[in-house]
Amino acid sequence: MNIGWFSTGRDEAARQLLQAVQESIYAGGIRAKLSFVFSNREPGESEESDLFFKLVHSYNLPLICLSHKNFKTVNSTQDWRIRYDRQVMSRIKKFSPDLCVLAGYMLIVGEEMCHNYNMLNLHPAPPGGPKGSWQEVIWQLIENKADKAGAMMHLVTPKLDEGPVVAYCLFSVMDEPFKKYWQKGDKQNLFHLIRRHELVREFPIIISTLKAFSEKQIGIKDGKVVDANGNFIEGYDLSDEVNQAVQAILE
Repeated sequence: MNIGWFSTGRDEAARQLLQAVQESIYAGGIRAKLSFVFSNREPGESEESDLFFKLVHSYNLPLICLSHKNFKTVNSTQDWRIRYDRQVMSRIKKFSPDLCVLAGYMLIVGEEMCHNYNMLNLHPAPPGGPKGSWQEVIWQLIENKADKAGAMMHLVTPKLDEGPVVAYCLFSVMDEPFKKYWQKGDKQNLFHLIRRHELVREFPIIISTLKAFSEKQIGIKDGKVVDANGNFIEGYDLSDEVNQAVQAILE
């Protein structure tokens, strides 16, 4: 399985995620290869992204860069985003990725690219849960007194955070260590605790999802998710696998 990796490379988390996936590939956990890394920044544009590019080169991975800021400056027309995505597609076409992963990619992907490639994105909420940033998600979970939080990988569509759920993990936020903060009405500490438990699951769910694809436990057919038998499913539940993977970290 050929995986295309999309990242702005804006922070340390972007580097850590690439490293975690590449190490899982080396160890045989994910039976696939990263065929290229694409960034919407170019060398010299940011110190953080330059560090990300250095890591990419250390793995001898093909790196493709196209600054969206520079592109917009030169192509300052209303349809610049469509034209930008077309340039991106022309540059990655030769790699024929089976799956593309948005890993800290800070651009909304346009409709044409969504139709041409199966693209996955991480959203820090359970299926059917709140949309928006991770901060907005957690505050909505607290205000709605939700009993579960989680994270999901979903197919990328032009509508933000609304693509079909590919895989997900859930965890209770009603039992300890959350219970005492609910009882006290301490929303601030509850917010930080939920974030800690959600954040520690982000890397494992991405790795477990790619592993499931590489082992053909799940796939994509006609823009929908299917199981190993080709049956359409509403997302693959990875809760047990992910929660077990983070148990030692949270103790």
